[in-house]
Amino acid sequence: MNNVRPKLTLMNEEQILEAHKNVLKVLSETGVRVDSPAILQMLEWKLGLKSEDRIIKFPPEIVEEAIKSTPKTIDVYDRRGEHKLKLGEDRLRFGVGVTALFYQNPVDETLDIFKRKNFQDLVRLGSSLKHYDVISTVGIVRDVPEELTDLYGSLEHIANTTKPLVLLVSDENRFPDVMQMFEMLHGDLGSKPFIIPYFNPVSPLVMNAGTVDKMKISIERGLPIIFSNYSMAGASTPLTPAGTLTLLMAELLAGLVISQTIKKGAPILLGMLPVYFDMRTMLNFYDPQSILISVACSEMLKYYGIPHCSTSGSGTGWGMDLISADTYWMNTLALLLSHGHLAPFIGDSLGSKSISPTTFVHAHEIIDQALRLHDGFQLDDVNSAVDEIAKVGPGNNFLKSPSTLRNYKNGYYISNVYPHYSMEKWQEAGAPTARQVLREKTQDLMASASAPDDHAEFIGKGEEFISKIGR
Repeated sequence: MNNVRPKLTLMNEEQILEAHKNVLKVLSETGVRVDSPAILQMLEWKLGLKSEDRIIKFPPEIVEEAIKSTPKTIDVYDRRGEHKLKLGEDRLRFGVGVTALFYQNPVDETLDIFKRKNFQDLVRLGSSLKHYDVISTVGIVRDVPEELTDLYGSLEHIANTTKPLVLLVSDENRFPDVMQMFEMLHGDLGSKPFIIPYFNPVSPLVMNAGTVDKMKISIERGLPIIFSNYSMAGASTPLTPAGTLTLLMAELLAGLVISQTIKKGAPILLGMLPVYFDMRTMLNFYDPQSILISVACSEMLKYYGIPHCSTSGSGTGWGMDLISADTYWMNTLALLLSHGHLAPFIGDSLGSKSISPTTFVHAHEIIDQALRLHDGFQLDDVNSAVDEIAKVGPGNNFLKSPSTLRNYKNGYYISNVYPHYSMEKWQEAGAPTARQVLREKTQDLMASASAPDDHAEFIGKGEEFISKIGR
């Protein structure tokens, strides 16, 4: 079979090597600040380096050794132990979630604080949609005691899906408790890992204590981790795309060195969220060049042989609107056609402060169509249909031709959300807006999304665990 498939290439090898040289220069001459005394001491002892005012510089040979020791692929399982993903080898995979503070309901899109029930509903909805391969932390629960928000949120996370989880814990002091609760509910987490903790450094060039200490806890349990940074170009990183790429890649490789120093061969995904900062409005946003920077990151990580965690196009817009759709389309296509492996944070808007179930559903439609484009088509004798064209000849039709009868069920895209209305059918249906159709479809999907059969058992045991922690 001769598959015709589109591809996107941004940098050639010479440009990748130039960017890599700049990154090594930052790491060896400027260095990074490590705020965890234990991790800093470990780096000095194991790598034979000396820090000054918590700043440590990594020579190129140490960085290159860390790149070599990092696994090229990561096997990910679901909660039942079934193999689901081979990140680094698979195409780009998608997930829903972000640490939102507000919930935008699908009825009229008004905002409310993010509640425990919202966490449950969004995890179930994301789990019911086939193109979401992972479920990320979907919000920060605000209707429980503040000191227990990570525990209640993580309990709803694990209890309402069996899909792999990308875990974000906002309170670094609660991370060991969350790990302990998951082990109590599930048993060993490292043999067939279904949890991928997600960590951020602080730009520019700070390996904050909470991040690197949690990395150590995760790696020692045998879990793969995501180490990803977040820029505000013009504020926390240089305004130029090349400058942002250089600084963020330096942070990522510093995180890589730390992970491989904790344990050689520790599985890790690296990635960045290269956001711009509007100094007039004091807001952050995705610019088209954000997507280019993320693509450049994916190409550098492909060169290194390290799995890539990409942007999701999330955070823009005022809900699931035209603004959000533009960014989701641009991001999804660009990363699918390049070298991305995981885009885990679909669903948020309003500067990532809110999350909307309608965004889950519409973005799923975008992914469905983008995957169809990504898959290309077959160019061979059968599909070229030369003999069939000759048989039908000029002026006739292909309604009963073999290629039509063979392919009519999947020969073209049909939306699961938006009907193919003619003008007359649309008028007969009451002239609905696409937004109205999306809201109604989202409510139907949420009503039918079910919990795993062990949901009640997990909730009961988890709440007992949290009650003891909270005393």
